[in-house]
Amino acid sequence: MIEAAWLLFVATSLLVIATPGQDMILVMSRSVALGPAAGVVTAAGVSIGLVGHTILAALGLGAILRASEMLFTGLKLAGAAYLVWLGIGLLRTRGAEIALRGSSARSSVRLFADGALSNLSNPKIAIFYFAFLPQFVPAGAAHPTLSMLALGLVFAGLTFLVKAPVGLFAGLLSGWLRARPWALVWLHRASGAVLVGLGVRLAMEPRP
Repeated sequence: MIEAAWLLFVATSLLVIATPGQDMILVMSRSVALGPAAGVVTAAGVSIGLVGHTILAALGLGAILRASEMLFTGLKLAGAAYLVWLGIGLLRTRGAEIALRGSSARSSVRLFADGALSNLSNPKIAIFYFAFLPQFVPAGAAHPTLSMLALGLVFAGLTFLVKAPVGLFAGLLSGWLRARPWALVWLHRASGAVLVGLGVRLAMEPRP
């Protein structure tokens, strides 16, 4: 019975993780623009962000966000502003030389932080965790908080296993794009437009 519950959790988690969203867009854009390693590092940052959400869900922040409209709105707007800021940075690309200089100057720490902050600043993920994880905690579990932590860590690990290969394979296009600077510039702009759109959508969405 426990094995079946874990299999259901893993299968459901993989479906959720594979659904395109702001994290997937960020991983792919960093990977294609900067190379495979950048995509993998960004994916690692996203996964660490999920570890943070796991801890917060175990502490009950999801319930607080659901109950407090002010707190939810504040965190939502902060997350939306961060996505828009990332998107504008990509939209401002004006030429191949600028794009390539910006690519080489971005450190692994910055890429990791972008992935983690993009994830942590989204209150919808906190609420999703609070609603999703308890469904797989066995009834009458002796330590439900530890069970939620274990489930959340598995979810974060699965996220990396899915998104790191996406970043890796998307990064293989970077060489082709560097030989075609105009394509790299427009890819920056397209990715930036998507991130700005996601930020605006996040800012306008009502509290669940």
